[in-house]
Amino acid sequence: MRPLMIAACFLLTATAFSASAQDAQAPAAPAAAAPAAAAPTAPTAPVSLKGDAARGKQLTYTCQGCHGVTGYKNAYPNYHVPRIGGQSEVYLTNALTEYKKGTRKHPTMQAQAQSFSDQDIADIAAFLSTVK
Repeated sequence: MRPLMIAACFLLTATAFSASAQDAQAPAAPAAAAPAAAAPTAPTAPVSLKGDAARGKQLTYTCQGCHGVTGYKNAYPNYHVPRIGGQSEVYLTNALTEYKKGTRKHPTMQAQAQSFSDQDIADIAAFLSTVK
């Protein structure tokens, strides 16, 4: 179990480092291009992202550490781990988004979800909804 935890930590660190490196490489917008006064914008409906199940499969590697345990029981502390394979895509997206925002409480899941972009969440939900 220890190598899986180390792999999970490494993957999360690598993902976070990669994301911050990409942000640092993004060119800054020139100051002269900024409009003098911002026009008010109309509220928009949330954009529904299309999930990529193949990418989602790669992102769910660390999920197996808890959710892939036979009988859905975690070794320490001993608690029931919910079945996520085969859940609806909408449910999975909502759950991960709520963990990311902190409105759903579970320290491990909050830490996991905060490392995901909205597209990552859509990809994970697309994959997990197909698992039987």
